[in-house]
Amino acid sequence: MKIRLVTLAAIASTAILAGCSNNSALEQSVADLSSKVDSLSNQVSALQGDVADVAAASALSYDEAARANERIDNMAQSYTK
Repeated sequence: MKIRLVTLAAIASTAILAGCSNNSALEQSVADLSSKVDSLSNQVSALQGDVADVAAASALSYDEAARANERIDNMAQSYTK
């Protein structure tokens, strides 16, 4: 994902360089693209943390469900006709 963003930024900056003769506008465009890439990188980092939290919660829920199923199985085995 980051490689794609960097590649996109490089292509965009190359296109801007080829089409613009005004350096201040070019510098502003590059600065805007850089800030967008930084923002996206921060969002990706935040999402990676969220994914780790969800994975931990999922594992905990799975363990609790397995423990509840064991209790139900033990209860069902104690009853006979």
